[in-house]
Amino acid sequence: MVDFSITKKALQDSGALPDADLARAEALAEQEKIALTEAIVRLEILTEEEVARIVADALGFPFIALAKVNITPEILASIPEIVARKNQIVAFKKDAEGMHLAMTDPTDLEMRNFIERKEGTPVKAYLATQRDVENVLGQYGGELAETLKKTITAFAEKTAGKKEEEPPIVSIVKDIISFAYKNRASDIHIEPREKSDSVVRFRIDGVLHDASVLPEALHSQVVSRIKVLARLRTDEHQTPQDGKISFPLAEENVDIRVSIVPVTEGEKIVMRILSERSRSFSLINLGFAEDDIKKIQDAYSKPYGMVLATGPTGCGKTTTLYAILKLLNKRDINIMTIEDPVEYDVEGVNQIQVNTKADLTFATGLRSILRQDPNVILVGEIRDKETAGIAINLSMTGHLVLSSLHTNDAATSIPRLIDLGIESFLIASTVNTIIGQRLVRKIHPACQASEEIEFAEMAGRVGWAAVEKVFAVKQAEAEGKKARLYRGRGCEICHGTGYEGRVGIFEVLVMTDALRKALQADQDS
Repeated sequence: MVDFSITKKALQDSGALPDADLARAEALAEQEKIALTEAIVRLEILTEEEVARIVADALGFPFIALAKVNITPEILASIPEIVARKNQIVAFKKDAEGMHLAMTDPTDLEMRNFIERKEGTPVKAYLATQRDVENVLGQYGGELAETLKKTITAFAEKTAGKKEEEPPIVSIVKDIISFAYKNRASDIHIEPREKSDSVVRFRIDGVLHDASVLPEALHSQVVSRIKVLARLRTDEHQTPQDGKISFPLAEENVDIRVSIVPVTEGEKIVMRILSERSRSFSLINLGFAEDDIKKIQDAYSKPYGMVLATGPTGCGKTTTLYAILKLLNKRDINIMTIEDPVEYDVEGVNQIQVNTKADLTFATGLRSILRQDPNVILVGEIRDKETAGIAINLSMTGHLVLSSLHTNDAATSIPRLIDLGIESFLIASTVNTIIGQRLVRKIHPACQASEEIEFAEMAGRVGWAAVEKVFAVKQAEAEGKKARLYRGRGCEICHGTGYEGRVGIFEVLVMTDALRKALQADQDS
């Protein structure tokens, strides 16, 4: 990482950052002991790439967006993984000019000289963002299936004839979690199969991919190991259990939410990976348009009322709420949350974990929170009539309430709240803004290709109304004309899918005066 003072001077000289914003970022960096760049991104002043481009220009180094580069395994492997990770460097190209090296700190002359001596060729250094470098570093290590096979085979050879030896379950579980993290998986599924090997699957960018198989004999031992890590009952096999693991990896300590349920073939495990990469998102890089960000800022700037994030399971509602919570997290206000489970630990925020065994539900927890003198309250999810009623009452009595609701779109949240027993006039007077969202996959920049397609053919797939709305081309004008569309060809980095990462698509419904009057009058439109 480039030195703090160098980053600060580069930003001052560029004029891209007002002095007041720079001072805010400095204060946050000092308070939370983080890099100045990270503080700027958290405060949504500039994106990580914008900061990196400014610093690169000031230092006289070119900037490289590694997400747009297709790096071959041979070039990547030219620098040993342990060296690359320790020094945050990536070799991405080798040509007549020498070795092209992406670095989070290209001013590190000692490292550049070391690579030059090792490779026997000149080194050309580039500045890259830490996020890009870490994503590429995840490509080290080969495939999970290969690694597990080697581990199991080596164990079998070592312990041939020794029945008392236990299989290396600790290593197997660690490998599964490590590979899932490196491949940016959001979930790990370990599914038993009747009289056959268990299947390990990763959900990457919203799609499940088969990653490996586990011998049938090892499945129960893997389940037991995960139960021990999550502090669940190892002797209970017929009841669903939920828990949480804090798992140490080389990159960071990741929080993992564990769900184990009995199915007909045995016990199925689903683990949700909650990493620092997810909680570092801001409203800008989540995919919000400028107009929508302004609407949300207006909503959370009010000292009372409710902001709702809506959508199906796994669409990023919690991430959106945490992005707002980070902006509100200041020393002069008291923030309380009640969640099931607490997905991300946030310094300076008082977080309560639902515990039904101790009668700590959303409803009972909210009653207790009210006596804790809160300014901002985050309710993980509105699930029932009692929780909805208390949340609405809190937002009426001088508190800002953030919460989520399972609905198909933003507008459906209103009849959903009415169905939960909330009077329409109360919804009108308390709800500030409703965010409806989905996650869509992004084309992998490194293998992006374009093609021309006739508007008539496109209309056959999506209809003329969609074509006219997106391309502003009427049917009569579009005959014989073509549009340029983009797709991912598929490569080794994206595992042949053509996609890498996801971005949110949002609708933001603001409770306007006209909508309030319609609700108070019990109108449908």
